[in-house]
Amino acid sequence: MEIIDVVPNLRMLRFPVGQAYVWQEGDALTVIDTGTAGYAEQIAALGRIERIVLTHFHDDHIGSAAELRALTDAPVYAHGLEAPVIRGDAPAPPPIVPPEERELYDRVTPGVPVAPHSPVDREVDEGDVLDFGGGARVLSIPGHTPGSIALHLPDAGVLFTGDTVATWEGAPIPGVFNLDRPLLLESVRRLLDLGPDVLCVGHGDPLLTGGRARL
Repeated sequence: MEIIDVVPNLRMLRFPVGQAYVWQEGDALTVIDTGTAGYAEQIAALGRIERIVLTHFHDDHIGSAAELRALTDAPVYAHGLEAPVIRGDAPAPPPIVPPEERELYDRVTPGVPVAPHSPVDREVDEGDVLDFGGGARVLSIPGHTPGSIALHLPDAGVLFTGDTVATWEGAPIPGVFNLDRPLLLESVRRLLDLGPDVLCVGHGDPLLTGGRARL
């Protein structure tokens, strides 16, 4: 696991596949996604984890959630439509992989272990505000998965997009392996209205300035 400083109070955790983010206020940490399975002890070693927020149910985002919760007693937050899959009460619908994404899918997915099921302690939805970053607004942005969420920190100008947005060679692109690409593109357009400066994406380097214009 590689730890990268993004902006003050914010670090990115980079894994062989995908990444997670840690927001710090005093000695309290909020973990946004947990990467693949097997990294919980390393994440827990960063400090006192107050909450774990999952942007969606894919294995490269929830992989270490169950173990991290067990190690830290931090509650897990996720959208109500994602929670049954994360808990193991419902199967995960397979992604739709168009021909232009097949090579990437076949190359990446073998490196992602199956995530252990995790409790979800709090189900969140559009309009909820979480107590970090001056008030982190939850936005429902379906398309990649039905219950994908973004987290917007207006005071900090930071937007966590999950896999709705990625970056490639320094430019933002729509996420891949989506259940509903047209719906995902509607969600991307909605994120424009937020005017974020810093874009924290699920794959690729975060954009540190001019996020809205580049998006």
